[in-house]
Order: sequence, then structure tokens, then C-alpha cells
Amino acid sequence: MTASLVRAPGLGDDAVAHLDAQIASARRLLDAVLRQGQAIRGRQVEDVLARLNDIQAEMGRRAALETTRTAILTAAGSALGIPPHTVTIDALAHLLAPAQATVARERSAELRGLLAEIAREHAINRVLMRQELSFLDHLMRELGAEPDTGYAGLAGASSQQAAARVPFRTLDLQA
Repeated sequence: MTASLVRAPGLGDDAVAHLDAQIASARRLLDAVLRQGQAIRGRQVEDVLARLNDIQAEMGRRAALETTRTAILTAAGSALGIPPHTVTIDALAHLLAPAQATVARERSAELRGLLAEIAREHAINRVLMRQELSFLDHLMRELGAEPDTGYAGLAGASSQQAAARVPFRTLDLQA
């Protein structure tokens, strides 16, 4: 079968529109992830949580986009005679008019780039959060706010005796 005989009417418009929607969503997600990174670096807890809400909301919208994506892949797979999960952008392009195929490939590449950037920034944010939480945990232990339960010598001692044995430490943050 030649590509001109296989073309699926309307699929090109749907595919390009869907890719545009995916790109818009990915841009919103990237913006939220970048802003969350700034909030983490600035130790702005409420902003970190607000950006987390933004990210969760966008992920919910992306779930709805997945339904459209599945429908497009199902239609393309049917037209190509292959399972929907095996449809690639190049396979889909065979069903589209040449101009639409070019646009779809460009949008697909842009989307892949955005998703890779989101993954990178999200990984950086996770590392930053772990560092902040580790530092906070360290401070809490140093200030004596959290007991160090790893010492068997304190077992069985009264709370006053145990507190007397655990030194209270502070940090001199000026050099």
C-alpha cells in the first residue's frame, strides 16, 4: 500500500492539535518545575508547596491529554495495521499530508526536548529537596530537638537522666 492510499482523513489535524496541546502543557509544567526550584533555593516553603500544587494540577490535565493520545494512536495503528503502542511519529507521518507530517515531526521533537528538560529540572529539584531535608534533620539532631535513639546506654534511664547525658549543641554560623 502506498502512503497516499493509507492517509487517514482528519488524523493529521488531530495529531498536530494534540501535539500543540501537549507542548502547551509541557511548557506550563516546566514553568512550575523551574519556579519550584527557585522556591527551594530560596527556602520559601509555602512557594514550594504552591508549585507542587501547580505541578499536580498540570499532571491531572496531562492525564486527560493521554486519552486523546490513545485515540490518535489507536486510529493510526488501525490504519497502519499495527498495534497502537507501536505507532511512532514516523509511522504516523505516513498517514499525514506531507506538510502535516513535517509539522508533526517538528512538534514531536519540541515536545521530547521539553519533556527531557522537565525531567532534568525535576531531578535537580529532588536533589535540592533531599539536601534541604538532610540539613534540617542534621540541625534538629544538633539542637537536641530529636532524640538520638541509637545509644543503648540511655535505655532504661529516666527522661531527666537521658536529657542530662545528651549534650545540647548549637551551631556558630559566623566564621
